[in-house]
Amino acid sequence: MQLTAKLIQLLPLQTGSGKNGPWKKQDIIVETEGQYPKKLCIAIWGDKINESQLQPGALLSISFDVESREYNGRWYTDVKAWKIEAAGSKTVSPGEESQEYFDGGEMENKDDLPF
Repeated sequence: MQLTAKLIQLLPLQTGSGKNGPWKKQDIIVETEGQYPKKLCIAIWGDKINESQLQPGALLSISFDVESREYNGRWYTDVKAWKIEAAGSKTVSPGEESQEYFDGGEMENKDDLPF
């Protein structure tokens, strides 16, 4: 799944050590856009944590998975990010909406195509 949301708050970085070695986890609070904005807590694990992108107020494009698990008769749901990018990081200047990679008619004269 994917969403675009504004970073509202960074929760404290959590670290520890487990059977697979050291780990770190950063929880962030984001708010969706729209008429009825929603706040979500999203977990970022390990090397996916990029402090330079995680600035309050930044608009982020977040790819994530939702996972639920049962423990002692209660269900817990995690939202885990697997890719985070600055939303709109590719800026387009006016008049550059469609970029042409070949001059007009250049491909029509090519005889060395592999097919």
